[in-house]
Amino acid sequence: MWIEVLKSKIHRVEVTEANLHYAGSITIDEALMEAADIVENQKVQVVNVNNGERFETYVIKGERNSGVICLNGPAARKAVVGDIIIILAYAWMEPEEARRHKPIVLIPKPGNRL
Repeated sequence: MWIEVLKSKIHRVEVTEANLHYAGSITIDEALMEAADIVENQKVQVVNVNNGERFETYVIKGERNSGVICLNGPAARKAVVGDIIIILAYAWMEPEEARRHKPIVLIPKPGNRL
């Protein structure tokens, strides 16, 4: 049996852009992605602290050290610039492995910086 557990989390970053007329996804600063062990095209869950919205999408790599957090396509309706969000990535593991697993919890500085 496999179970899905939290692999990594980018905790409380600020939405810097919302681009409704894009194909869809979330653009994340490449430095944040690497620090949280999130890869381009990976499925993530996004939780909006300001309004309680929760949704899933996939990741697009943003410019390194830019602080960019951009919601694209329909996701742009789930938050406005300035909202605080949490980005969650999960992984499938055997229960024994999951018991030993310690997720990465990244808490960026203001401006979405490491």
